[in-house]
Order: sequence, then structure tokens, then C-alpha cells
Amino acid sequence: MQASGVRARGARAARLWLAAGPAVLDVACVLAFVAIGRASHHDGESLPGLAGTAWPFLAGLGAGLLATRAWRRPAAVVPAGVGAWLGAAGVGMLLRVVAGQGTAPAFIGVALAFLGLFLVGWRVAAAARVRLGRTRVTPR
Repeated sequence: MQASGVRARGARAARLWLAAGPAVLDVACVLAFVAIGRASHHDGESLPGLAGTAWPFLAGLGAGLLATRAWRRPAAVVPAGVGAWLGAAGVGMLLRVVAGQGTAPAFIGVALAFLGLFLVGWRVAAAARVRLGRTRVTPR
């Protein structure tokens, strides 16, 4: 295979990751929240149970990402990260109410804290990494 073909495929893979990677990380954060919550309440880890708990938060995540047009700058703290967080937590809780699932005040607080830390947090860490990469320290 020619080197230019390999480079072209590598560039396509990088563009695909830049487009889909943040959404994959967001979904993983929501699924981690759900899995940890279910395990801490001894609800089991069955796939139907996880899916039943996760769908409102995943739908809310999607709504938040769409509302903020996160595809334009998916790793940006504002608006993508804040939209992901408030969509997953806020819209997710509204969907839980509609579905007849629990929304105790303590659960709302935990969801806001966990989802905020993870959905906004990975973006803050990525931004800090980029800034550090741009800073050059020259030895004396």
C-alpha cells in the first residue's frame, strides 16, 4: 500500500474520532453513572435494567447536544459540555417523571453533581491538556 493511502486513511480515522469521540465519551459517562447507581442500590446489572434506567439520561444527553449544536465544537466546555450536562440531568429527570421513575431530591442532587463532574469534567481536562501542549518551557 502506498504511504499516501495510509496517511489518507489515518486522516479519515482522526476526523471520525474528532466527530464521534466526544459523543462516545458522553455516553460512557452516562452509562457509568447509571451502572454505579444501580450497583449501589443493589438493583442488579441486567441489561434490561441498565437500559431502563439509562434511556431517560441518554435521551436528555442527546437533546442537550442537539440544542447546543455540539457537533460544531464537541469538546468545548461551553456550550457542548454544559448542554450535555443539563440535558442529561434536567431533561433526563423530566423523562423519568413522565415514565413514572423516581426523582427524589437527593437523587437529583447526585445526578447533577456526577453528570456535571464527568460530562463537563472531561472537557475541562482536555482543554487543560491542549493548553499545556501549547506551552513550551525552555530549559535554562
